[in-house]
Amino acid sequence: MLLLGGTGEARELAAALVADGVDVVSSLAGRLADPRLPDGDVRVGGFGGVEGLAAWLREHRPGAVVDATHPFAAGMTANAARACTATGTRLLRLQRPGWTAGPGDDWRWADSLADAAGMVHGTVFLTTGRQGVGAFAGLPGRVLVRCVDPPTDPLPAGAVLLLARGPFTVDDELALMREHAVDVVVTKDSGGHMTAAKLVAARELGIPVVLVRRPPIPDGVLVVASVQEALACL
Repeated sequence: MLLLGGTGEARELAAALVADGVDVVSSLAGRLADPRLPDGDVRVGGFGGVEGLAAWLREHRPGAVVDATHPFAAGMTANAARACTATGTRLLRLQRPGWTAGPGDDWRWADSLADAAGMVHGTVFLTTGRQGVGAFAGLPGRVLVRCVDPPTDPLPAGAVLLLARGPFTVDDELALMREHAVDVVVTKDSGGHMTAAKLVAARELGIPVVLVRRPPIPDGVLVVASVQEALACL
């Protein structure tokens, strides 16, 4: 089985499949310098687009492909759908649900990082990952940029780079937002509990959050929302 990974759900699924005796090859994009490796065989780096992935599928003939990449890895998800269709390979998309606002949340939705950049001012806490930071390069105020590895995009003039790997606790996020007098948080609708502490902290402090909507999933792709559902389908 080919498992397109990089998420906590992908690692959990790989561990369960390997424990079940399934031969799993997990593919990681290679964008992080020190990724957390899953159980089973691991390959790092891209396939070379749709044709490269299709060629790999024809050569190795996996019983199925599970796309458990990040909800915003739209390019990989689209490539997987096209390559699996071209080769007649079964495809399952494992994607955790997005977040849902609760009482006290002040959320504003954006269709893209560029839209989000046009919606913020003051001291901005940017937690969208290192890709796409350039969309905020023109912001005039102070911008806290938190990511695991340094971005390659240009940073805002008033950027403060925070290199850190989560998960973070609510207390961590409260202390950070208070220390830097954050006015607004910007994040992607990644979903899951691992990175939700910043949303809780923003709610407690009355800070608005700008969330970037997820890209759509290609038509015809079977989608499940949990590792348990994926195992049941497989």
